[in-house]
Amino acid sequence: MKVLSVSDKELIGKYLTGNQASLEKLIHRHKNKVFAYILMVVKDKQLADDIFQDTFIKVINTIRAGSYKEEGKFIQWVMRIAHNLIIDYFRKSKRIPVIDNNSEDFDIFDTIKFTDDSIEDRIITQQIHQDVRKLINLLPPEQKEVLFMRHYSEMSFKDIAEQTDVSINTALGRMRYALINLRKLIEQKDVILTV
Repeated sequence: MKVLSVSDKELIGKYLTGNQASLEKLIHRHKNKVFAYILMVVKDKQLADDIFQDTFIKVINTIRAGSYKEEGKFIQWVMRIAHNLIIDYFRKSKRIPVIDNNSEDFDIFDTIKFTDDSIEDRIITQQIHQDVRKLINLLPPEQKEVLFMRHYSEMSFKDIAEQTDVSINTALGRMRYALINLRKLIEQKDVILTV
C-alpha cells in the first residue's frame, strides 16, 4: 500500500503555522526541476545557482507575507517566478553596451546617436507599443504565450516547447498562427504601426 504524500498546499499551511521542516520538504520536492529549468535557459551553473536562490527567496517572502494564493499548482507558480527572474537578468545584462573594436574600419562615431527622439516620436512609439499589446491580448492564450516567450523573453522554440510541454512543431505552429492572426487584427482594426 502506498503512503500518500502531503500536498504542496498542506506543506505551505504547516509552514505558515510555524513548521519550518515543511518548507524544507517543499523546496526539496521541487528543487531539481526548478534548477534544471534555470540551468537549461542560462547555461551557466553559478548564474543558475544565484537565480535559483533568488527564486526561492522570493517564494518564501511571498508565502510569509501571506500573498501566495492557491490558484493552481505551486510548482507552476515557482517556475513562473524563476522564468521572470531569468528575463530580468537578461534584460539587465543587455543594457551594458559591448563594442567590438577588432575591426580596422571601426568608428566609434558610427555607434553614437547625436540627437534624442523628439517628444512626438516618443509618444507615437509608446502608442504603437500600447496598440500592439492590445492586439496581442486578443490572441488565443496558447498563441499569446508562445509570442511572449519568443519575442519578449527571447526563448528558442526548443525552450518554448519544453516550457509549454508541447512539440517544437506545435510551438512553431502556434507562433505562425499568432503572426497570421495579428496581421488580420491589424487590418481589421486599421492600426498603423509606423512612426
